[in-house]
Amino acid sequence: MVDIATRVYNHKWKIDPIVRSLIDTDFYKLLMCQSVFRNKPDTQVTFSLINRSQHVPLAKLIDEGELREQLDHIRSLGLARGESTWLRGNTFYGKRQMFRPDFMEWFETLRLPPYHLERKGDQYELTFEGAWPEVMLWEIPALAVLMELRGRAVLGDMGRFELQILYARAMTRVWEKIERLRELDNLAIADFGTRRRHSYLWQDWCVQAMIEGLGPKFTGTSNCHIAMKRDIEAIGTNAHELPMVYAALARDDAALARAPYEVLEDWHEEHEGNLRIILPDTYGTKGFLENAPDWLAGWTGIRIDSGDPAKGAEIAIDWWQSRGEDPTKKRIIFSDGLDVEKIVELHDRFKDRALISFGWGTLLTNDFRGLVPGDALAPFSLVCKAVKAEGRPTVKLSDNPEKAMGPPDEVARYKRVFGVGEQERMRVVV
Repeated sequence: MVDIATRVYNHKWKIDPIVRSLIDTDFYKLLMCQSVFRNKPDTQVTFSLINRSQHVPLAKLIDEGELREQLDHIRSLGLARGESTWLRGNTFYGKRQMFRPDFMEWFETLRLPPYHLERKGDQYELTFEGAWPEVMLWEIPALAVLMELRGRAVLGDMGRFELQILYARAMTRVWEKIERLRELDNLAIADFGTRRRHSYLWQDWCVQAMIEGLGPKFTGTSNCHIAMKRDIEAIGTNAHELPMVYAALARDDAALARAPYEVLEDWHEEHEGNLRIILPDTYGTKGFLENAPDWLAGWTGIRIDSGDPAKGAEIAIDWWQSRGEDPTKKRIIFSDGLDVEKIVELHDRFKDRALISFGWGTLLTNDFRGLVPGDALAPFSLVCKAVKAEGRPTVKLSDNPEKAMGPPDEVARYKRVFGVGEQERMRVVV
């Protein structure tokens, strides 16, 4: 096992590029990329970095030259032969050849497109423009780079023993969380922590701790490279960018109202009935489910990623019952800002009412809260989202208005079209 503290002290991270591989990314990005490659390969999009935590002055903390060096390194990466073999030949979710030959041939020659970086006050403006299948693959590595460079800025002046103690305390914290989770019967939990991890080495350590500490209760990781390296399941389905871009391409209100369901029609066709997990909150969970076609009720489950998770689960259970489905045979995946106390609470409340899973993200792979002076390593809310599609702005409403994004006039239009009324504001931790 890597001695992370010594590696940090001796090498100041220089032997460790932040992103080591084109598949050092979340599994759902590759699944979505294949769907986009098939259905909308020429759609032009813009992705942009959004720092929701403006109190963290990224441009003051992170040297622009070092940031460019890391981004340029990512552009040099291509799919390695072993990685291609793993993607082509492995079994994912019980299905062999999840990735089609035409997609793999394209992916094997891919280099990520150029980026635009500019300092604006104490923040960086970082954008990516081009064909959707290429640009979308910048999201996860871009976030990982910014998060880790911020961590390096804090750790750079720390001494050998200070680093050893820091990581010992952080490891103890993770292990105590794992010991608490051990107590839960029939737990199913995965690592979803790539995008806002402390570092690659730390995420890998956390995954190894989960493997040893939880055994079969740990179901896998969203990180493809770590899944391949540790021979565990790669976990993921789809995310908000699909309905956001499809909706932006809609030419009128009627087409806009249909867009989230067209996403799932394409997804169903792409995966031949596999990976049937609904992500309903892009434009409000309640309205999405109320207006959903009957065939969606037959899907495997639902992922709750914003708003009050218990309320979202209750809405899903009521919806399944109203459509004649048995909720105890459906899966509910909780994935928003989770930590141990919330996991235990949700598990105890819903364990006998549905099949429950957890995607544990930032507070697994980046919980250094209170471990350095000024809490300078505390995780913060940084995202990289599709902000335009074919020149038209994208919109996300979410079940928590604190996560909403888009021009005010378009946000108002989307709220009208999707029937979104007053929403409860909840603090966004990560």
